[in-house]
Amino acid sequence: MSETDKKSLENAKKLFSSGDINNIEIGTVKGLQQIHKYLFEGLYDFAGIIRKENISKGNFRFANTLYLEDILKKIETMKESTLDEIIDKYVEMNIAHPFLEGNGRSTRIWLDLILKKNLNKIVNWENIDKRLYLQAMERSPINTLEIKTLIENNLTDDLSLTTIFKGIETSYYYETDEYY
Repeated sequence: MSETDKKSLENAKKLFSSGDINNIEIGTVKGLQQIHKYLFEGLYDFAGIIRKENISKGNFRFANTLYLEDILKKIETMKESTLDEIIDKYVEMNIAHPFLEGNGRSTRIWLDLILKKNLNKIVNWENIDKRLYLQAMERSPINTLEIKTLIENNLTDDLSLTTIFKGIETSYYYETDEYY
């Protein structure tokens, strides 16, 4: 794990252990920006700032910056009262990919906050295989069934800091070339 990831992971844990997580807007773009800034402030000069450059991963191009502001406004208005609606919103935010770096780590925390608020559950990321998750997310712009099933089968009502911290640690490995 890189030094940037180690520091960001420390910041993610501090976000919860300090209680600062309670000041984050849930389900909004501003809330996602708050999370991103908290995780990456001092590590990236663009922490919490919506990107102004077009980006891609592999052969997939994320939302074009010409439309990104409108896309984010539309995502923000998406319903989030059922698991399907929440996952649809999560997938759309992943496609938007509003930051130059750190989208996955930030949006997984954002997703858990939405799930906790609306369903009183979070994802037990520790039980989700990295390869299966990445494959499901890669295919999610076309079909969300895989990611919905993967997340639904790994929801927990254990909202303890221990579960949250284990989940965050696991979530960070999704962003590395390391397999656990």
